[in-house]
Amino acid sequence: MKRTRLSFFYLISYLWLGGFGLLIAPQLSAALLQSNADYPDIMLRALGMFMIGIGIIIVQIVRYQIEVLYPTTLIVRLFFCVCLLLFFFTASDPLFLVLLGIVGLGLLLTGSCYLSEKGNHNAA
Repeated sequence: MKRTRLSFFYLISYLWLGGFGLLIAPQLSAALLQSNADYPDIMLRALGMFMIGIGIIIVQIVRYQIEVLYPTTLIVRLFFCVCLLLFFFTASDPLFLVLLGIVGLGLLLTGSCYLSEKGNHNAA
């Protein structure tokens, strides 16, 4: 599961970069993510805090090679993608499409690596 493990570095990158961005400069980060709405700083900072927290958990999953949790990360990201799509249709804020693209790319990257490596593992 080496490639799957490596794919998590994309996830860690956007969680940490986005999380610290939202925590330190919430309005600038929201603007960079193409938001057309005005969100309170405290809510954006809280989102950043949660992103950093999830990022720390993912680092530990990668560090300790906890392969049994790899599928769980895929399920959670699929859930996030569905929610982001619903949020976009509710709010019409492009921010949710940008986030959907970022999370969706990671989901496809990790998912394709996981499925190919799982298939190779089962065949061996």
